[in-house]
Amino acid sequence: MNFLSTFVTFQNLHEVRRLCHWGPIIALSVIVICSTMAIVDSIIWYWPLDTTGGSINFIMLLNWTVLILYNYFNAMFDDDICHWCFVCQGYKAPRSHHCRKCNRCVMKMDHHCPWINNCCGHMNHAYFTSFLLLAPLGCSHAAIIFIMTMYTQLYERISFGWSTVKIDMSAVRQFQPLMPFSVPAFAASLFALGLALGTTIAVGMLFFIQMKVILRNKTSIESWIEEKAKDRIQHYQTGEDFTFPYDLGTRWLNFKQVFTWSGTPKGDGIEWPVHPKCHQHTLTIEQLKQKADKRVRSVQYRAVEDYNGACCPLSKGFQTFFRTPCTEEPRIPLNKGDTILATRGTKWWMYGDKVLKEEHNKRVRGWFPRRCVEKCHYDTAASDSTSDKKAN
Repeated sequence: MNFLSTFVTFQNLHEVRRLCHWGPIIALSVIVICSTMAIVDSIIWYWPLDTTGGSINFIMLLNWTVLILYNYFNAMFDDDICHWCFVCQGYKAPRSHHCRKCNRCVMKMDHHCPWINNCCGHMNHAYFTSFLLLAPLGCSHAAIIFIMTMYTQLYERISFGWSTVKIDMSAVRQFQPLMPFSVPAFAASLFALGLALGTTIAVGMLFFIQMKVILRNKTSIESWIEEKAKDRIQHYQTGEDFTFPYDLGTRWLNFKQVFTWSGTPKGDGIEWPVHPKCHQHTLTIEQLKQKADKRVRSVQYRAVEDYNGACCPLSKGFQTFFRTPCTEEPRIPLNKGDTILATRGTKWWMYGDKVLKEEHNKRVRGWFPRRCVEKCHYDTAASDSTSDKKAN
């Protein structure tokens, strides 16, 4: 498949705007910096035209860059649009969820990733996971090049005294490199080494997390749903036996649901092979039970201070400013007197749904500072008719 085929599959040109986000900008900057410095350092350290090893090293380096970008852009631009949901005014297929960031439903949604500014779902799960594998491998290779380049270039420039170590960056070596290795080049290599090692650790951990859920034929959201199902059954002592419907029994069969030779995952994203004890809507029914339980457990609060929806509001106190939730979930502005149904929170922030005074299909929910609200003396969250509209 042509590497540029990614760019001609846009359904709309506005999809290019996904690149104008802090996640892709940072991710692509790291890829460009590490790749560029690895190429420069490999020329200084191991000139590819002199030896077979140098040629293999250089080809592998270019190969990592191409494969990483290929899987990255496919993960970014492959869409998973599905049937309508409550927000979209229609029904959702099993395993699909509505993403507030992308403003659409996503088949077999795993999560919204800010680094690709897109959702990881049915169509791009394999590309995204492949990127998570290739990025640490490529960065590890680049880190070796950075270390060897700095070591070989500094080895003959360092003189050891009894009490001091002197570095002469202008010392002449027996073999003059094709490109000079100056102080700025050393600093750039050191900076790129830090990026490569950090990326290897962080992205490598994400890869193992993704493989853990893939080998069980789950998504991150479904793992959370399963945990909440166990908690719900234990809390209410219902005696139910919840079986996760999509686990096919072996890791290999689950693996093949996502990774195929063609690159296209199995299935149409709507109907799935399920456990004999389950059916296509087993997980959907469990979600509805959990949402009903959440409405019962929600607590009603009333706003006592105005809040403009800022991510880090300094006017609400230093603790509120520094303890803001590390998430891309929205903040909701509040006016004094607003009613909110809170479902979770921290010591300084709370998350919930704003009770709208007028008929409204739009759901307004998000984080808000705890100091801006107070608990109502009478809790009508369970019986409030407006909460019945939040079943999605």
